[in-house]
Amino acid sequence: MTAAATTPTLGMRLFPSPTLARYAARTFVLRTVAFLAGLVIILQTLDLLGESSRILAIEGNGEAELWRYVLLRAPQLIALFLPFSVLLATLLTFITLNQNSEIVIFKAAGLSAHQILAPLILAGVAVAGASFTFNELVLTRAQASFDPWKAAEYRPIETVGAAGDIWVRSGKDLIRAGRVVGSGADTRLEDVTVFDREADRLVARIQADHAVPVTGGWRLGNVRRFDISTATESAVDQLDLPLVATPDQFTTRSINPRHAAFWDLLPAIRALDLAGKPTDRLRAELHHKIAGPLSAALMPLLGAVAAFGLARSGRVFLRAVIGLALGFLYFVADNFAMAMADFGNLPPVAAAWAPFLLFFLIGESVIFRTEE
Repeated sequence: MTAAATTPTLGMRLFPSPTLARYAARTFVLRTVAFLAGLVIILQTLDLLGESSRILAIEGNGEAELWRYVLLRAPQLIALFLPFSVLLATLLTFITLNQNSEIVIFKAAGLSAHQILAPLILAGVAVAGASFTFNELVLTRAQASFDPWKAAEYRPIETVGAAGDIWVRSGKDLIRAGRVVGSGADTRLEDVTVFDREADRLVARIQADHAVPVTGGWRLGNVRRFDISTATESAVDQLDLPLVATPDQFTTRSINPRHAAFWDLLPAIRALDLAGKPTDRLRAELHHKIAGPLSAALMPLLGAVAAFGLARSGRVFLRAVIGLALGFLYFVADNFAMAMADFGNLPPVAAAWAPFLLFFLIGESVIFRTEE
């Protein structure tokens, strides 16, 4: 009577045996770390061998620059291959548990498929949290330093000036500013060119040494106007143009989501929205900063096909390949969705979350159909 009353209670618990849960989670995490360390060491070595000649070709570069390359490149490799390491660790853990008949023991003890998966999924959530923290605190800073250094072909970067050639749309007109100083009402544009257009046709080109905001538009100084229809040029000391462009459109710069942490990207998107600039790509990247690391919690579900049914079919390798294929298909779908967001063909939220939700449903359907 006691055993009959206890069995349903255990069946309703997420972790009927804390010991088994800790054992499965610990095995999964240790193998994830082992796979990640092995991949990063091997790939970092190959990558350094390929780039070392270019680094050392610059006069003044030496061993310090090689170590700098390793320190800046390693976080990128860790972030890139962590999801693959989780997938490989999932498959190896499930295959080992099944070959040792431990899955059979778990199920004989009354554990359902979801109860067997639960410790690994919870460990995957912890890995996802660590990945998110690492990406936002370490990876973004490493990429912000690495990308300009690589763009300069590993030469010393002495100064970083203000971005030039800032283009802004003002109604049908286009404005180019060579340099922007100040903000708000104190904004000053230098080396200004206004392309005056009507019905998508260029009417005149107006050049000025500087421009400042005034009520109803902008005041240009030392102006030269070239009229397209008459091919004549005129000059005035000062000209007020009724341009609808606001100072915020010039002072609010685009931001590289690879170089900005999650909490820095949020206010930058709000500022760009207020300036009337497109933010769909940045919003997709913002959501993907959460959805990307969460793939670590999805891998145990996709790799579960390698855990169950082996005792009946004996096709260990085939099921492992199916689990591996599902994992790689998720990464392909994720990259494809983000590419579609870059082209503006997918809404930001859908691009970031649709692959995760789709493959979550695929994994759940496989579990329910075969095991539950």
